[in-house]
Amino acid sequence: MAALRKWLLAGLLVIVPVAITVAVLRWIIGTLDQTLQILPEAWQPDHLIGVHIPGFGVVLTLGILLIVGAVTSNFVGRQLVHFGDRIVSRIPVVRGIYSSVKQVSDTLFSESGNAFRTAVLVQWPRTDVWTVAFVTGAPGGDVKTYLRGEEYVSVYVPTTPNPTGGYFVMLRKSDCIELKMSVDEALKYVVSMGVVVPATAQANR
Repeated sequence: MAALRKWLLAGLLVIVPVAITVAVLRWIIGTLDQTLQILPEAWQPDHLIGVHIPGFGVVLTLGILLIVGAVTSNFVGRQLVHFGDRIVSRIPVVRGIYSSVKQVSDTLFSESGNAFRTAVLVQWPRTDVWTVAFVTGAPGGDVKTYLRGEEYVSVYVPTTPNPTGGYFVMLRKSDCIELKMSVDEALKYVVSMGVVVPATAQANR
């Protein structure tokens, strides 16, 4: 029985990551393939080839992103984007949702942004209890007027094993220890609940 249990666990360690990875990839590809519906039926790959081949939506999505990025990277494109933003900002309800999403996306994906660029070690949720967190920026607005005396940073403390949920806190910069590990390594460390040790940490042992 001990041998059977050992083989079962060994099989799970191999099959589960592969199955989850395949399921996630199928969901992503299936979702992106829905973008093919924007094409006229006569231009859709399924109609042209006669057989459904997964993945054409990924190519189309990448193409759309590249074209939109190329157009909006010049002066005329930026002016069109600003014009569209002004129109959306006049629509009730929509402007609140759009402005919030745009601010977050600008922070996360802008080359000049600093969101999730640094992994830090902080004491959370109490003193002498440590966890990995991510610097998302610096406090601003009315909040900044109440945080005086020392430099503060905005920090996102993710939950484990699902890092999409977490806590937003503002801490003294002096209370945050910047880690040498990359953001990707830190995320793997958090998601794995400390099982997957970053290569930088292993090298320092």
